[in-house]
Amino acid sequence: MLEWLQTSVEAAGPMAQAFFLMLGGAIPFIESYGSSFLGVLAGVPLYITVPFAVLGNIISMLVLVLGAEKLHNLFRKNKPAAEPSKRKQKFYRLFEKYGVAGVSLIGQWFLPSQITSSMMAGAGVAKGKIIFWQVIAIALWGVVFAGFATAGINMIGVA
Repeated sequence: MLEWLQTSVEAAGPMAQAFFLMLGGAIPFIESYGSSFLGVLAGVPLYITVPFAVLGNIISMLVLVLGAEKLHNLFRKNKPAAEPSKRKQKFYRLFEKYGVAGVSLIGQWFLPSQITSSMMAGAGVAKGKIIFWQVIAIALWGVVFAGFATAGINMIGVA
């Protein structure tokens, strides 16, 4: 099955590969790490896999961070503050404990980067700080999971 996938992906060409890796990177819960991992398994060269998976994730995160404040203000207009949900309470505890850097780097194990970055923006954290740490985290996890996939392929002798 892996051979069929690799043959199909190779036939698609580099432009289609880059497009689908970016698309995968932009989808919550797949993001840069999942897209990088799948790209390596599918036989896409690392120089295409990681940058485009990371780029897709960064673009979707930027759209949400830059739009989060506007959405937050739109939905909160003329409404009293509600009791935060259990999920938000957990997020705020993590945020108080680890800050922007920690939530950005480890938050992807709990929620997609798009959601954690939007929650930080909605909580009033400076957008520049969010974007800086999210870009680092997205790139780091993309590279790490591409490495995991490469090591796994080399270990089992596929490809």
